[in-house]
Amino acid sequence: MAKRNQTLAQNKNVGHLIALLFYVVIGYLLYLAAANMNYVWKWNTIPSYFLYDETKNVESPANGILEKVDNIYYVKSKDEQIKLNMDDSFKISYKVGEEVYEGDNIASKTSKKIGPVLNGLWVTLKISFFAAILTFFIGIIVALMKLSSYQFLKDIATVYITIVRGTPLLVQIFLFYFIVANIFELDRFVAGVLALGIFFGAYMAEILRGAIQSIDKGQLEAANSLGISKIQAMRYIILPQAFKRALPTLVGEMIALVKDSSLVSVISITDLTKVGKEIVANTFSPFETWIVVALVYLSITSILSFIGHRIEKRMALKGGLS
Repeated sequence: MAKRNQTLAQNKNVGHLIALLFYVVIGYLLYLAAANMNYVWKWNTIPSYFLYDETKNVESPANGILEKVDNIYYVKSKDEQIKLNMDDSFKISYKVGEEVYEGDNIASKTSKKIGPVLNGLWVTLKISFFAAILTFFIGIIVALMKLSSYQFLKDIATVYITIVRGTPLLVQIFLFYFIVANIFELDRFVAGVLALGIFFGAYMAEILRGAIQSIDKGQLEAANSLGISKIQAMRYIILPQAFKRALPTLVGEMIALVKDSSLVSVISITDLTKVGKEIVANTFSPFETWIVVALVYLSITSILSFIGHRIEKRMALKGGLS
């Protein structure tokens, strides 16, 4: 009966169509605005951001004769025999025995090279991966400290969470790079990982603390009555349920971590964002470059979101999140 009383706008398929038309209109308006700009679009350069052809040329170092001995090429001049850095994989413009002159392009070789965007993407994935591991490690420990019966552990955890959550991530990155990294002689990559891990570790701790406290205390009491220690009960009974309940928020934090990893570009880590800055400086194509960078970030976060939804559905089939 409920479906019969639905209006046309409440219909699922019609709703999808209206939403699609909305974004088509927005896209068209943006296209018109861009078309009226005094800007030369260079979309043909985009593929080279990912893969490009590198041509290596071999020039003659002196006047002489091109020779080949045991698959090694030489230029034999009057005074010496000069070895050339080339092999049969090169496209050779001269025949063995021909005379060449200094500066002549003897051979060339074109090969595919990974573009700057893929190199920056790899750095972003690495720093996000290690920071995520550190985030979970810190989050679990600090959450348990906050729930501890020992007051000094609670105080340490409370001060840590208050300071980290109360200061901007960008400021913390600068502090780690200019102070901590210099004191302990850390690489800037390590400084970036530490800054991200410690920052998101504070948020992770509060998420897990809330999830743990949402579990009925009777479960812990029942475990104790069965002779199960508090540590074992926390590991095998409480934490698995807490992770289930906190999963959507945890996935959201991981997505935020990937996005905020772009801030490490300020300490000269060549991640995706810094690569974008370098491309813009070299090509003067800010619009195409930042659109591509944004789409790459979007693809990463979309994959994380998809994985999170899949895990959530699998857990729901096994008994739900509650």
